[in-house]
Amino acid sequence: MEKFAQLNPIIQALLGTTFTYAMTALGAAGVFLGKDINRRTMEAMLGFAAGVMIAASYFSLLAPAIELSANMDVPLWFPAVAGFLAGGAFLLLVDKLLPHLHPGENQPEGVKSSWQRSVLLVFAITLHNIPEGLAVGVGFGAAAAGIDGATLSSAIALALGIGIQNFPEGMAVSMPLRGENLSRRKAFMLGQLSGIVEPIAAVIGAWAVMSMRGLLPYALSFAAGAMIYVVAEELIPEAKCAAEDHSDVPTVAVMIGFAVMMLLDVALG
Repeated sequence: MEKFAQLNPIIQALLGTTFTYAMTALGAAGVFLGKDINRRTMEAMLGFAAGVMIAASYFSLLAPAIELSANMDVPLWFPAVAGFLAGGAFLLLVDKLLPHLHPGENQPEGVKSSWQRSVLLVFAITLHNIPEGLAVGVGFGAAAAGIDGATLSSAIALALGIGIQNFPEGMAVSMPLRGENLSRRKAFMLGQLSGIVEPIAAVIGAWAVMSMRGLLPYALSFAAGAMIYVVAEELIPEAKCAAEDHSDVPTVAVMIGFAVMMLLDVALG
C-alpha cells in the first residue's frame, strides 16, 4: 500500500482501471461457458451494477464535491448541481451521436451507420465505461491533491466497486455477441474490448484534476452525473425489460449493489 501511495496519481488511476478492465475481460470470458444467460441472472447482474453505480456516485463523488464546495466563492450547491447536470448532458449528447445498439433491441441509436450489429453492441457498453473510468481517474487525482474528503482509500474503494460490477457487465455484452452467432473467441475479444476505454478515461480524469484543481468539485459531480445517466437510461430499464413478468430480482439486486459499494466506501474510505 505504501509503495502504491508513492506512485504518480496518473499511474495509480491507470493501475486502478487496469483492474476494472481485467474484471470486464473476466466477465466476458463467461462466453466460453455457454451461449445464453439465464433471464433471472441477467436481471440480477444489471440491477447489481446499477446499485453499485448509484452508491459510487454519491459516496465517492457527490459527497466529496459538496464538501469541497464549502471553500469556494459560489453557493454551496452550485458546483455539485452544475457538474452533475453537465455530466448527464454530455452522456446524452454522446448517446445521440455515437452509433450503438443495446442488447435485446433491433433498432440502433445515434447517427445512422453501416457498422455491423456486433460493433454497435460493443459501442453501447463502451458508453457505460466512459464515466466509470473518468470517475476512478478523478478519484485518484482528488486524493493526490490532498483535499479533505478525498483519500487514496476512497479512490481504491471506488475502483474495487466499479471492478466488481464490471464482471457481470462484461458477461452481459459477450453473451449477446455470442447470440449474434459470433464465435466464442470473437465474442470474448469484442466483449473485453469494451473495457479498454476505462484506463483511457481514467488517465484523462486524473490529469485534468491535477492540472485544474479549482475544477475538482465540478469534475467529481460531472462523473457522478454521467454515471447516474447510465443507470437511469440503460441499466435499470434493461433490467426491468429482461423480466418477462413482474420480478423483484432487479430491485433486490440494486439494493445489494448499493450496499456493497457503500460498505467498500465507508470501510475503506
